[in-house]
Amino acid sequence: MAKVKTKFFCTDCGYESPKWYGKCPGCGAWNSMVEETEKVVKTQGMSSGIFHTKEKPLPIINIESGRLPRILTGIGELNRVLGGGIVPGSLVLVGGDPGIGKSTLLLQTSNEMANSGRKVLYVSGEESVRQTKLRAERLGALSPNLYVMCESSIDGIEEAIDEVKPDFLVIDSIQTVYMPEVTSAPGSVSQVRECTARFMRVAKGQGIATVLVGHVTKEGAIAGPRMLEHMVDCVLYFEGERHHSYRLLRAVKNRFGSTNEMGIFEMNEAGLEEVLNPSELFLSERPLGVAGSTVVASMEGTRPMLVELQALVASTLFPSPRRMATGVDHNRMNLIIAVLEKRMGMFLQNQDAYVNLAGGVKLDEPAVDLAIAVSLASSFRDVPTKPYDVVFGEVGLTGEVRAVSRVEQRVKEAAKLGFKRVILPEKSLKGWQGPKEIELIGVNTVADALAVALD
Repeated sequence: MAKVKTKFFCTDCGYESPKWYGKCPGCGAWNSMVEETEKVVKTQGMSSGIFHTKEKPLPIINIESGRLPRILTGIGELNRVLGGGIVPGSLVLVGGDPGIGKSTLLLQTSNEMANSGRKVLYVSGEESVRQTKLRAERLGALSPNLYVMCESSIDGIEEAIDEVKPDFLVIDSIQTVYMPEVTSAPGSVSQVRECTARFMRVAKGQGIATVLVGHVTKEGAIAGPRMLEHMVDCVLYFEGERHHSYRLLRAVKNRFGSTNEMGIFEMNEAGLEEVLNPSELFLSERPLGVAGSTVVASMEGTRPMLVELQALVASTLFPSPRRMATGVDHNRMNLIIAVLEKRMGMFLQNQDAYVNLAGGVKLDEPAVDLAIAVSLASSFRDVPTKPYDVVFGEVGLTGEVRAVSRVEQRVKEAAKLGFKRVILPEKSLKGWQGPKEIELIGVNTVADALAVALD
């Protein structure tokens, strides 16, 4: 008879302890320890045959190198985020808020891959096969190579994998799958860890590209132990505002590509559609000739993107002014306000300041600094910016404007959308020639940029 043990696990990091702690010793989270009763049983563990390949160590110079083969998913934005397609045998974790469109994206991806002649197995632990069929009919995802089943037992899922032998596997979601040998409830730390390990062995052993859907916590992190993100090859987050129709797909971990890429989709009645030109989307409702509005050229991985940055500076009735930033780093905004006060002589100590990236997009690169400074100064002086100007550059504490990377791509994107001037760091103009149809104005300080943008 198996021995029953009681342990406490941290739901944030997976820390294991024989007694309860108010504060997790592993990650420092409060009230994250949960009690789980489990039986000590012998599971397959590392005794799986794929971990006993009997390979001998080789000098690294004798190992043949080559590009990893990739499977195109049929959705360009997803291929971009994955680094050019999904790698056979890889394990991908997709997280996002409830109702954001994770299942819709993966069902559309499954249909595209099935239409290309590959076998796809879509396993849902949250919907019946009839419910999945209704959603597939709405999305037009009806391919004979797309197999659907409703199953929560990992043993039943492995039997289906052996029967179908898919090239692409979707598990929706990992929190609903359970292993009978582990007595804790589905979604617990032990179940999520053991089930993910089983799927990892299946993916690596049989070369099946596998995608796991993960629930998220109130803070937006993927539910379950932190170990879950370490076990998989790629972690994707599907983001979006409830009041906007578009969705953003970002990679926070990718063993086979960059984590700087971003995919943009628009949600409509027929499902998710790719947004091939995000700059036009984010600038479609931009007002012209309004104080506090500036267009900034940003880079998301290899893709240039123009976004409207808005600022509002207004008098405050409270002893300490309010500072709010949406889409940009709050601390960065406070730094730029300090630079404007010290270097430009603007008295902002009795002014509330609000900065917002229109459309709900989030940018974290330093190249938006100069646009924040121009927008704040424009709103404070109540002087509108030129409607056909694009601004970018990093701002230092002494008021200097520093060079940024990928200047040519930013300028070409601005020229393609019909902008007339680009205000950029002077040092970024060296070594290349800009397009003739757009004027490039180099600046060395914030004072130079404000003199040009607000003249």
